Amino acid sequence: MKDRILNTLSDLRSYAVSKGYEVALFYHEEDSYLMRFANSAISLNTNEHLIRLEITAYAGRRRASFEMITDLEKTADMRQAIDTAAEMAQHAHPLSYDPTVPVLQESVADDRWYDSDLAHLSNQDRLNFFNQAASGLESEDVKLSGVFSCGQATIATINTRSPHTQYFKLSDAQVTAVLSHAKLKWEVQAEQSAQQKSDLDAAQVHQELKFLLDHYQKDPSLQLPLGNYDVVFGPSAVADMLSIMNWIGFNGGSQKRGFSFLNENQIGQKVFSEQFTLIDDPTRRETYPFGYDLTGMKRKPFPLFTKGAFQGFTWYQDDADEFGATPTGHNVMHKSLCLAGGSGQPASVEELVTAPRQKDILYIPFLHYMNIVNPSKAIFTASSRFGALYLKQDGSVMVPYNVRVTQSLLDVFGDKVEWMSAATIPYNTSSSYGARNPTAVVVPALAYVRDLEISHSNASY
Repeated sequence: MKDRILNTLSDLRSYAVSKGYEVALFYHEEDSYLMRFANSAISLNTNEHLIRLEITAYAGRRRASFEMITDLEKTADMRQAIDTAAEMAQHAHPLSYDPTVPVLQESVADDRWYDSDLAHLSNQDRLNFFNQAASGLESEDVKLSGVFSCGQATIATINTRSPHTQYFKLSDAQVTAVLSHAKLKWEVQAEQSAQQKSDLDAAQVHQELKFLLDHYQKDPSLQLPLGNYDVVFGPSAVADMLSIMNWIGFNGGSQKRGFSFLNENQIGQKVFSEQFTLIDDPTRRETYPFGYDLTGMKRKPFPLFTKGAFQGFTWYQDDADEFGATPTGHNVMHKSLCLAGGSGQPASVEELVTAPRQKDILYIPFLHYMNIVNPSKAIFTASSRFGALYLKQDGSVMVPYNVRVTQSLLDVFGDKVEWMSAATIPYNTSSSYGARNPTAVVVPALAYVRDLEISHSNASY
């Protein structure tokens, strides 16, 4: 299949060259499988196979793109699409800079992170996983819901500047299992990310669900008073905050457009806690990494923060062209963000609950409906949901109703950090919208932050 894809792209390139066009071709093919559960039954079981071809045509400073859903048999349609993109470029408004069309120096084919067994799990495999994860936990009032998504993505590129091609193939799975009470309306949740089939562990999901379910069924609930709390964030919450930072923090183009809380004068300066070391690390298989970016630049570990000190901005080629910067090898569908582990010993909520504590602690595993309030100050807002716990100093546990956190990332990851777990785990942040793009962030299992304000507190579930 790889040869057929690359041969088709090479033929399309030859066609563009023969017509005197300057074009770049981006090919994306996916096989996606999704099984959804609701009310302890399968509510949806579907799959799709899609091929997208994006043609970007250049005419000096003019540029235009045309995207289509296609099939490898439809070469005539794809050639017509190239004609359309080239015609559109002639009428596009000129850019204020000269866009780069990369000259690939070699062909790259990388399928190291592809596992056919994971990409093509059977319906029975997915059902068996959920049955094992929820075994003995459902009842007349407590029902199972969730999603098991898996599949593969194939990406290939070529342009008229050289005959070389790029080819990447990735597999992934993302599992979310939820137990909810039909009458009381609370929910507990466990998730898992997989890059290969052996990463799947239904027993671990079962253990997490059972632990939370026991507390939600037995411990008293409460509305937390407004005020400041010591908060322990779970891996999902940490990964989501890093994803926000990826957008409004160290992106060079965002910084130049005033959509970042960082500036060039802060390079080399301490911004976060000394416990905060963040790297874009394409050697970590759990992140579905790209060894090369789409301009042909070989990707290496790229330090973003070292012991809290900001190391530098990432630059897409097009942003670098516009602002006169140097591209950093980040023309990829996603980065491979890895937050280093710290010195904290609790590596799970079970260990956190049983560990002695000096004061009350609010545990927030998930942040829901997260959004940006002020990018220049790194302020975001989100609510807790799915399995929050209030851990009293005396060793008892209570179940808090949902609360709202409106904070700056500069505070969350700044000097208020008490500890982060030494153990790290991959958390899948893939979006279910648009072209399949397997994405995961490696984060400490838990992160303890002192004295964060809770601005709103619900009076019920």
